[in-house]
Amino acid sequence: MTTTTTLPLTQTVPRFVGGGRIERWDRPLPTPGDGELLLAVRANALCGTDRAQLSAGSAVTPGHEAAGEVVSAGPGTATAPGTAGVVYLMDYCGACRSCTAGATNRCSAKRADMGFTHDGGLGRYELVHETNFFPVGADLSAHEATLLLDVMGTTAHALQRARAIQPRVESVAIGGAGPVGLGMVAMTRLLLGLDVPVFIADVVPYRLALADRLGARAVQLPDDSLTGALADAGLPGGVDVAIDTSGRGAGRRMLLDAVDHGGVLVCVGHGEGLELQVSADLIAPERAVLGSEYFRYDGLASNLELLRANGSYLGQIITHRFGIDELEEAYRVFLGGESGKVVVTQ
Repeated sequence: MTTTTTLPLTQTVPRFVGGGRIERWDRPLPTPGDGELLLAVRANALCGTDRAQLSAGSAVTPGHEAAGEVVSAGPGTATAPGTAGVVYLMDYCGACRSCTAGATNRCSAKRADMGFTHDGGLGRYELVHETNFFPVGADLSAHEATLLLDVMGTTAHALQRARAIQPRVESVAIGGAGPVGLGMVAMTRLLLGLDVPVFIADVVPYRLALADRLGARAVQLPDDSLTGALADAGLPGGVDVAIDTSGRGAGRRMLLDAVDHGGVLVCVGHGEGLELQVSADLIAPERAVLGSEYFRYDGLASNLELLRANGSYLGQIITHRFGIDELEEAYRVFLGGESGKVVVTQ
């Protein structure tokens, strides 16, 4: 399929120049080639990893949680213009050992990380391969569709990783109540059931209050302790699964101390390390420590059905929406901590 519509020759996009400053510049509008789609971006959710690009600057347009609409399709594609969908972060090759096993999140020959190595979703238009575009249908708004990415996809995958080690999960603890941590609360309750207690620890009262509304038991650090909260709840041995979304070394250590024998700690948040004693922390209690990177493309379909069935509940995680011309204010609110997920719309 080769289709085009009347489009501008250039687009004005944010330019991250470093030091927290955002300028604007005009960039040529790309033309989709073989297997490519050009999207008009309708929404892009902000992420904590954007902080590094704000600080150091970026040679490409950031934004890796984008939803939009196809406006032009290159040769060899089958997606019709007007199709709404989301952009999968990793432009995976589809042919390496990981991809052929379905583990597109571990692709060893990926063509791009959208928003990091190639222009992403904070531009008005984004060029993607058809293979890393996922259609969602017209029943979801663009800002709702962004929930399929980090909030739902990353968290559901982390739970799947944990259950491969500990199939019987009767309690969960989460470190960090940012958007991924909040998504972790929601997906734990949707996938494991309302009877599984979910504890979440953070230092930000706003986000803990939101986690409480989602059904978690909030632990306000540093005033309260996670192990103390677990003991008070009748879990002195700890939880079956702990998931770190903070990327903090101290947070990971706190969570590992809160994992019961035979349990598992899953590290989702990039960042610092983890100090442990192999014999005392892993061998004797038969605990496991896993990493979990993003999610598999084939997880989007089941999460889409889950979003359709639970949109009002999951939608609570999005607390603020801004226009693209309010990008600086959007980041101020988001990085200030007094928010859940912040979405920029166009």
